Order: sequence, then C-alpha cells, then structure tokens
Amino acid sequence: MTHSDTPPSDAPPKPSADSAQDARVALRQKLIAARQALPDRQERAVSLQSALRVWLVGRTEKRIGAYWPIKGEFDPLPALYRWSEADESRRIGLPVKNREVGTLSFHVWYPGCPTELDAYDIPKPKDTEMFEPDLMLVPCVGYGPAGVRLGYGGGFFDRTMMALRPRPLTAGLCYSNGFLPMLRAQAEDLPLDALITDDGVVWQR
Repeated sequence: MTHSDTPPSDAPPKPSADSAQDARVALRQKLIAARQALPDRQERAVSLQSALRVWLVGRTEKRIGAYWPIKGEFDPLPALYRWSEADESRRIGLPVKNREVGTLSFHVWYPGCPTELDAYDIPKPKDTEMFEPDLMLVPCVGYGPAGVRLGYGGGFFDRTMMALRPRPLTAGLCYSNGFLPMLRAQAEDLPLDALITDDGVVWQR
C-alpha cells in the first residue's frame, strides 16, 4: 500500500504547541476569575492560614521566600510574621524580579518596612537585605496531582529554583477549588515539595 493509499485515521489530530499554550492561558484566566469571585474566600483564607502555621511548626528552615498576594491570592504574610516572632534569626523575604535574566531575588520584609512598586505594580521591599531562601512559598493559580503547579506562565519561580544552590524546598499555596486532576507538568516545570490548601497539606514528598 502506498502512502496515498493509507486509510484516514479516526484519531483526532494532536494539538499543536501553540494551541496547548493557548489552552493554558485560557485556563489561567478562568481560574483567576473563579478565585477572585469565591464567595467564601475569607473563610478559606482563615483555614489556609491555620494549615500553614501548623505546617511551619518544627521546620528547621530559617529563611523563607514568600510573595505579595495579587489577584485574589492567599496572603501568607500573617502566618509568616507569627512564625518569625518565635526566633529572631528567622527571615521573611519578598521577591524582586530581575527581568534581564528572568529570576527572582529575595529581600527581607517585615511589617512596616519601606516598600516601592516594581515594574508590575507589585510592592517590593526597598533597601533591605537580600538573602537566599532555604524554603520558598509559591503561589499557585492551580495545582494537579503529585506537586504539579500551574503558575502565571512567566517561569520566574522555576528559573529561580534552578539557579539557587542548594535548591530550596518549595511549598505551593492555593485554594482547594484550584485542583486540576488532569493537570500534567510541562518539560520546564519543577514539581513542588509540598502543597497546602484550605483543606490542609494535600501533597508532600
């Protein structure tokens, strides 16, 4: 049988890379809108604050990189401030984006510290000490099985984790409505070491 004689396949064509990327963009937009519209977001935040505080008890890391919440994200800073009060050697850091290399550096944050807006209009610490975290709390737009994270698509957290030596532990934070059972990691995605939601610790290595 020649190539031209090959019968047509009933299998659907594989999606192109562009169409798969477009699907992820649409999924992010849908999840962000759903998160911002959650009628019980405050109650979920209280549950997640409690789960995060319990998870931090007994951990040995003393330098945690976190984030300033945007677009309805969970705010980890109240739990982290309580964590830092128990030991004066503990440090909380917020990210500053380096757009030239596409990575993040973390600068000390504390309540009332001076801040300024970055290029994305997100507050960042101003003139505070930079440090390398040994634990990073990572915001998730959505999450899947086995520590798969859906982020915003910029790749900042993944590139930062790959650049740091030793590589810090990572814990994703997300509301449980962001669970995507069919989500699979892309080639450049790094799996998280833990995932914490308003339902508690739902994944941990």
